[in-house]
Order: sequence, then structure tokens, then C-alpha cells
Amino acid sequence: VNLPCAFRTPARHGYAVETSPFVPRRLACAASQYYGIAGCGTLLVLDETETGISIVRSWEWGDGLFDVAWSETNEHVLVAGGGDGSLQLWDTANHNAPLRVAKEHTHEVYAVDWSQTRGENLVVSGSWDHTAKVWDPSLSKSLTTLRGHEGVIYSTIWSPHIPGCFASASGDGTLRVWDVKSAVCRLAVPAHKAEILSCDWCKYDQNVLVTGSVDCSVCVWDLRNIRQPVSRLLGHTYAIRRVKFSPFSKTVLASCSYDFTVRFWDYSRNQPLLDTVEHHSEFVCGLDFNLHIPNQVVDCSWDETVKIYTPACLSAGTHSAAP
Repeated sequence: VNLPCAFRTPARHGYAVETSPFVPRRLACAASQYYGIAGCGTLLVLDETETGISIVRSWEWGDGLFDVAWSETNEHVLVAGGGDGSLQLWDTANHNAPLRVAKEHTHEVYAVDWSQTRGENLVVSGSWDHTAKVWDPSLSKSLTTLRGHEGVIYSTIWSPHIPGCFASASGDGTLRVWDVKSAVCRLAVPAHKAEILSCDWCKYDQNVLVTGSVDCSVCVWDLRNIRQPVSRLLGHTYAIRRVKFSPFSKTVLASCSYDFTVRFWDYSRNQPLLDTVEHHSEFVCGLDFNLHIPNQVVDCSWDETVKIYTPACLSAGTHSAAP
């Protein structure tokens, strides 16, 4: 039985979590002091054990850390994005310093992601300087800088299906899809009339994306018809900070919010809200599904905790039944 467990991150406010693509019960958490407004950052690698959650490795950084992504090719390597405009490459075998620091962005790096498509090994970063950059896995220098957003970029996510393609979500209210090879924006979706803090790709349909906005709505989009969303999921009462599609179920997704909740949805249902999890006392910023343990979810919050749990609405098998 996967019992819920919590890990305290004293004086560190969690911004992002990602489960390891290689090690079943391992996760990384990017956290910041003073709510990321000032002070340092901490990158934590944590393992879920029989008795709770233990620290495998933790590193300090001189500025806040806002996002983290595991390498898709090396189980020991991660990339993080910082408030100083840097990307850092970290190795769990190297205790002291990052392997490399790449500083090209002129403002906060709020998003990092590692490509998952076969035959490709790239990192994308999104920044408050309005640009996204694509990097080789050594972060030696950026390969491409993509311009077009008129606001800060909060989220950059590689397509799990289409090589050289990523999506970005911005404070300008648009969701954009980019082609790295030709360095152009292929599609700009005016998805919300407010800032979009997060986006994610469906793992089972290359045309489907989800956005989460400051307008409290989660919208599911089909890129073949962007005139209106496939589904508009309402229930959160404050800004949605992160959205994630389930790796196990085509129409199931999760969202976390500044309303202190995590919500689970199945947009194929007449009543799409499956569950609302209220186990945090502050903004919930980080959210991920475990790839190895079906229906296990990890999140982190500004209440200085990381939580690992299996929502009843997913484990009961109800999500796969017809509405």
C-alpha cells in the first residue's frame, strides 16, 4: 500500500517537483528561501523509503530555484532554473557544485524541461526575459533563442511525440507551439484573457495540450481546432500554478493552485472533477505523476512540505470507467 508521506523543507518554499524517469521512488524538488523573492535556493533529491522520505542529496544555490528536470539519458543528472537567469547542471555523484552553469537569460529562468523523444537530447528553458532557449545536454551554449512572446514565459514543455517541438505558456495569455529546427512559432493560441502559468502535453494524443491560468480555469486544447477549448475545467478559486496530464490515462489530468488545493480531473466525463485534495496550508506550486508507480502523485508547497500520495479517485479505477 502506498501510504501518503510528507517531507519538511524548513525555511524553503517548494516551487517544482519531478519524479525520476529511472529510479522508481526518487524525486527532485526545487525550492527557494523567502518565497523566491530574495535569498537562496535549494535543490533536493529525495527517496521514498519504507519509513518515509530521505534526502539523497541537497545543494544550495545563491539565488532562488524555480524549476527542475531530470536528464532523460543519465539517471544521475538534473537541470535547474534560477532567479539569477542561470541554468545549472547537477550530478548526484558530485556533492559540491554544479557540473556546469549557463547564464544567457537576462531574467529569472522559470521553466526547464528535458526532451523525451527518441534520438533527441535537448534542454529547453523559459524565462521572464520573454525568450525560450534550446540547449545541448552539456549546456555549453544555447543552440537557439526563440522570441515571440510579449510577456514572461512561465512554462516550456517538450512534446512527448513530435521531435524538436515544445510548447510555452506566458503572461501574455498565449500558448505557443515552437519548431526548434526552423526556430519559428508554429502556432499561437490566445488561450486565456489572463496570464498562463503552466501547460502540458497529453501523453496519448500529439494534438492535445492543457493550460492553467490566473483566471482560475484549466483549459484542454486540440491544436487542430484552437477556436475554443475542448474542455474548460472550473473549480479552483485562485490562480492555477501547474497542470499535468496523467502518464497512464488519456483524459485524466491534475492541477495545483494558489487556493492551496490539488484537483484531479477527467475531461471526458460530464462531471469532470474527480477529487479535490486539501492537504497544504499554502500555495501549491509543484506537481508531478510518478511514471513508475501508477496513480502516485508528488507535490510541493510554500508551506515547506513535499507530499507523496495516491489519490483515492485514481487508485479506485473509477477514472477509466465510462461517464
